Amino acid sequence: MLDRTGTQFSHIKPNDTPFRSEGLRSFFQYRDLGVSEATHGKVIAHLVRANEAPEKGTGWHRHEADFHIVIMLKGWAKFMYEDKETLVAAGDCVHQRPGIVHYLFDYSPDMEYLEVVGPADFSTVEVEGPCEVPVPAAWK
Repeated sequence: MLDRTGTQFSHIKPNDTPFRSEGLRSFFQYRDLGVSEATHGKVIAHLVRANEAPEKGTGWHRHEADFHIVIMLKGWAKFMYEDKETLVAAGDCVHQRPGIVHYLFDYSPDMEYLEVVGPADFSTVEVEGPCEVPVPAAWK
């Protein structure tokens, strides 16, 4: 059923959409939450979790998006947002303003976060970084 915004009701349960390795980063797994389909591409929401230990991280990049938040559900991740190192721990919410240059370079083995981005078909652009990035700690 559509509402006045042209979007649909959606209810996804854990077994409805499994974690998959197909996604932006091979060292993460992604679980689609059905929001892109329900909003006809206005917004995407997915869970992202660690799949393997970080080696080089994501590299410097920015997203072509109007809205982007990350809510850390489990564990932690270390980002460089421009030239500032930022620890994002369970319970934290980060609003990544449009175009912010960033680099996720380290994370815990149990890291899992909710990512909500609009529009759903946002793109990622690799860029030169403004500074050096710390070396990630090896998983024990």
